[in-house]
Amino acid sequence: MNNQPLIECVPNFSEGRDMSIVKQITDAIESVEGIKLLDVDPGKATNRTVVTFVGTPDLVIQAAFLAIKKASEVIDMSKHQGEHPRMGATDVCPLIPIANISMEEVAKYAHKLGEMVGQELDIPIYMYESAATRPERKNLATVRAGEYEGLPEKLKQAAWKPDYGTAQFNPQAGATAIGARDFLIAYNVNLNTTSVRRANSVAFDIREKGRIKREGGIINGKIITDENGEPLREAGACKSVKAIGWFIEEYGVAQISMNLTNIKDTPLHIAFAETEKSAIRRGLRVTGSELVGLVPLQVMLDAGQYFLKKQRRSVGVSEAELIKIAIKSLGLDELGSFDPQKKIIEYQLKDATSTPLLNTNLQDFADETASESPAPGGGSISAYVGALGISLATMVANLSAHRRVWDARWEEFSTWAEKGQELKDALLRLVDEDTHSFNAILEAIRLPKGTEGEKKARHAAIQAATKYAIEVPFRVMEISLQSFDIIKAMAEKGNPNSVTDAGVGALCARAAIHGAFLNVKINAGDLEDKKFVKDTLAKGEKMIQLADTLEKEVMDMVNGKL
Repeated sequence: MNNQPLIECVPNFSEGRDMSIVKQITDAIESVEGIKLLDVDPGKATNRTVVTFVGTPDLVIQAAFLAIKKASEVIDMSKHQGEHPRMGATDVCPLIPIANISMEEVAKYAHKLGEMVGQELDIPIYMYESAATRPERKNLATVRAGEYEGLPEKLKQAAWKPDYGTAQFNPQAGATAIGARDFLIAYNVNLNTTSVRRANSVAFDIREKGRIKREGGIINGKIITDENGEPLREAGACKSVKAIGWFIEEYGVAQISMNLTNIKDTPLHIAFAETEKSAIRRGLRVTGSELVGLVPLQVMLDAGQYFLKKQRRSVGVSEAELIKIAIKSLGLDELGSFDPQKKIIEYQLKDATSTPLLNTNLQDFADETASESPAPGGGSISAYVGALGISLATMVANLSAHRRVWDARWEEFSTWAEKGQELKDALLRLVDEDTHSFNAILEAIRLPKGTEGEKKARHAAIQAATKYAIEVPFRVMEISLQSFDIIKAMAEKGNPNSVTDAGVGALCARAAIHGAFLNVKINAGDLEDKKFVKDTLAKGEKMIQLADTLEKEVMDMVNGKL
């Protein structure tokens, strides 16, 4: 699916208590081959389940249609009760661009789905957000106003004629809003109160539209209006955030229920922090939070860095550590376990078969290297040795950032550590990529060579794969050489108790560069592009010389401090 367009679909179904009903809906989704079901998140109090799945556009449309159809058969809206606003068995069905597709294209697919559902299932369909047919239908809250109970009268109004389907009330299925939108985070923050009124006060403090202005700033004061008689509003603290307060009987607490519609405007951790500020002002306390559905990886990494910076600690830690800090700081595990592998969208989409070496333990990695298989070979080992070298320098940076007598220098060393983590991750990716490049040559060699056309195609494939097999170890050389900046700085300025670790890092970096260059040279002999070979080898020789010089400088520093 690498170059194919991918869209995500996050339908919300008005059933969160009977999992046998939810299972029938998700079975319909998974019946479409090529669709990946990422998450099923039911809520008892809301009586609502948020489902997330992803795939190529046509497959997503097919799966969404089958899910809406099944929901209309197994959910009876005339009997539905729940805390969350809703108007249909499939209440909302947004499509979200994930890769290689524009919002405009996604909106067209949303209309294709809306037309199918309207024509074939007799469900009134309203298009919203980027798929809206008129400005007043862009906002989901406006489209859903009156909810299910208000549909019979709403459908009689010309202004609310459905975009697709008939204007006839469907008592069992209700109506559905289908849209195209950016990634939205559904997020609830828990308070130490059972009061919905107090929770709403906090929600009004933080949501973008805030609250209506009143004279004297008191709740029963006269509403202040503009020259047209429209109520004036006092904006909340968080742009692109919608929020309400509610009581969740299942947990026995009130929550602030939010939709973060643009995480660039208000990141998750800022929404949490602003909720904390408002709660404290009102004599309340935030006890934790929960994410409904999935979250992008960067959101969690940004949150982890935010909380580490508040502690004046280095942010140059691993991805896993940043996520752990984010989970604990946001209290995402208060109401239930939070599994990053299930809740982070990139982890759900990650193909573990593409990084088999990184997914093995040290024993298995060594055993596989020592086996009769030609891969992993020297290229992968060089990349891993380089990763170990920069990891040692990053460790020195983090130890230096946490050194008690250097509290004022934590940001300096944090910056070094963060750069080190980036280089480490890049080299780790190249561990498997080097093996992929070797396999690409084997696959090209195995191509048919019967006809003249097949011979030409095979030859071109072998040459392309060979060039790739040169570029990968050359990249190992470049990144390992960059790591010397950090290694040398840590040997010179870092925690003196760890200076030998910086020295070992330098030895590893030099070994990685020399080892990777051997792979460059052996593969260069089979490439017909002689200019590319000449230029690459010349650059490689210069890197070898520079690596030797830098290693000596570092080792001189290390030995001088011993």
